Amino acid sequence: MTLDAVLANIVSAPVLAFVLGMLAVAVRSDLRMPEALSQSISIYLLLAIGVKGGVALRGETVGDVVGPVALALALGIVIPLGAYGALRWLSRLGPVDRGAVAAHYGSTSLVTFTAALVFLESAGTAVPGYAATLLTVLEIPGIIVGLLLANRHAARHVGWAGAVHEVLAGKSIVLLVGGLLLGWAIGAEGYSPVEPLFGDPFRGVLTLFLLGLGIETGTRLRSVRAAGLGLVAFALVFPLVAGALGVVAGALIGMPAGGSAILGVLCASASYIAAPAAVRYSLPEANPAIPLAASLGVTFPFNLVVGIPLLAQLAAALA
Repeated sequence: MTLDAVLANIVSAPVLAFVLGMLAVAVRSDLRMPEALSQSISIYLLLAIGVKGGVALRGETVGDVVGPVALALALGIVIPLGAYGALRWLSRLGPVDRGAVAAHYGSTSLVTFTAALVFLESAGTAVPGYAATLLTVLEIPGIIVGLLLANRHAARHVGWAGAVHEVLAGKSIVLLVGGLLLGWAIGAEGYSPVEPLFGDPFRGVLTLFLLGLGIETGTRLRSVRAAGLGLVAFALVFPLVAGALGVVAGALIGMPAGGSAILGVLCASASYIAAPAAVRYSLPEANPAIPLAASLGVTFPFNLVVGIPLLAQLAAALA
């Protein structure tokens, strides 16, 4: 990773907006992001990524997509298992909370994925059309594996039909899958009339969303300190290990640099949208502050500043 790559990522508008949000909390500003606006922006980002991914996916062959999707499914099982085992050695968390954290780290972060797309685009690295498909595929198995690990020790076992429905019917999956199908159906010609909405404004909307995430992250720093150094160490080290695994595995099956970089970033990211909803439903005895403090308070800002350029550099070196 070059210093120029890190500096370029730090001084980008989305990252600086995130820092501004954290600073606003630090100085006890009354700056807040209205909940309705945050929900609207997240809907926009999910649908925009899905639609653009669907348009790009139409240009890929089945042979191009099968290998990366199969690899993503395998990693979606391996990563939460690894997270659960690492937490057993690094933290004092009980098995239910370890499973909850594993579900978050087995799933993916839409905003980290989006920031990686912007970073790679700025660096002139082409991203394959199936990137949004990998995001969708990796969203689901990690949550289910984490819940399975925790549910063995939970006092109250929740029916799996409801838990799976909570994951599949969540807005992340509905909008991503729906957007992919919509984009694939309309193709480049149908996308052209709506490109002014989903094209140039995308970075500006992402910047606004990261301002809100910076505020939310700043409010969770106290929970990070309370969680202990073991969890903080996990939230910094494990994403790099999982991300490097994703990059190396992607390179081994012949994915281009942009594809293996995106896969690595997805493996390194942690969910704070889909996973919390599923954990709240399936593991009511788990402490929801612990996985969110780790994923949003530590891993997300670390990936935003260091993880994305580092994994992109590794992917370029292997390619």
